[in-house]
Amino acid sequence: MADLRLVLSGYYGFDNVGDEAILYAIIQSLRSIEPKVDIVVLSNNPEKTKEQYDVKAVNRWSIREVSSAIKHSDGLISGGGSLLQDETGWKSIPYYTGIMKIAQFLKKPVFVYAQGMGPFKNRVNKLIVKSTLNRASILTVRDEQSRQLLQSIGVNRAIQIVPDPVISLNPFEFSSPWMDQHKAPSKSVTVSIRDWPSDSNYMEEVALSLDELAARGYQIIFIPMHGKHDLEASKTVQGMMKQKSLIAPHDSTIQEKMAVIRESDILLGMRLHALIFASVGYTPFVALSYDPKVDSFASIVQQKVAGNVNINNWSHHDIVSSIEMINDHYGEEVDKLKALVSPLQQSSLHTAKDVIVKLT
Repeated sequence: MADLRLVLSGYYGFDNVGDEAILYAIIQSLRSIEPKVDIVVLSNNPEKTKEQYDVKAVNRWSIREVSSAIKHSDGLISGGGSLLQDETGWKSIPYYTGIMKIAQFLKKPVFVYAQGMGPFKNRVNKLIVKSTLNRASILTVRDEQSRQLLQSIGVNRAIQIVPDPVISLNPFEFSSPWMDQHKAPSKSVTVSIRDWPSDSNYMEEVALSLDELAARGYQIIFIPMHGKHDLEASKTVQGMMKQKSLIAPHDSTIQEKMAVIRESDILLGMRLHALIFASVGYTPFVALSYDPKVDSFASIVQQKVAGNVNINNWSHHDIVSSIEMINDHYGEEVDKLKALVSPLQQSSLHTAKDVIVKLT
């Protein structure tokens, strides 16, 4: 059999740790099933992607390069992450369905890989998603809400719920020299904060909670998940605090960020993949939601959501009490997380295996 060649489409090459972790996890999963698989990534920064992941990469914005890569492939993987949604702008759905339609025009199978779907606010976007996904060879989503949403807009083919690809990664294989130098002997709370348009003063409430936790002896460490964007958000909250805190390097690797979260005791997180990093490292977390995907994952692993930044019905007291509750029952919380995450880790390779089997 000739070596398989697969094209990967997603939000890659933008220095967003969550999406880069998805890419890394999909590559690792595919290679664990078929070591000789030839992978071409559609990237915003092809040279960096090639170097980081030992893959081929082309400019995601060049129709000529994208079309050529797909034409010479055995199939297209679209995913994971929240690619098909019109919450953050109008371009995502036309772009990602456009890539899938190129593959379908070239008669290449399309594999929708563990995506979170929606929201779809625009009627035309619903029709585009429906027509594109009804022609997918394999259609997998990462939660029940995504499956129900697709069914509600008329997607009538089989939709399978699978774990987020990042669940397959093992942070116990990774280390962080920075954390080795900075972790105090006291309990530590890592904080993943992001900027989000909101009428609530959520950053001030987070700062108040972190001050109270620091006064109770917790070490506070910010972990920027999306490069300079989250670094600025972390600095903003740090600047509102009276107590001392640290900010881990914003430009560290996926593996190092996973290690920082694993080596901390509790995570307070907004970013979905910070929550997933915590889960696979068996680090209990308290989520601060800005999007249904956060609530959905927290529900899957039975972790607390202290509040939603879009709604003014919570305060810093909710964050502090949630974290103290974890601390008071720490062993039980870790055991609960292990029991819930371990089956997801065991099944996380099935999506990659299904893609490979479909093509062989």
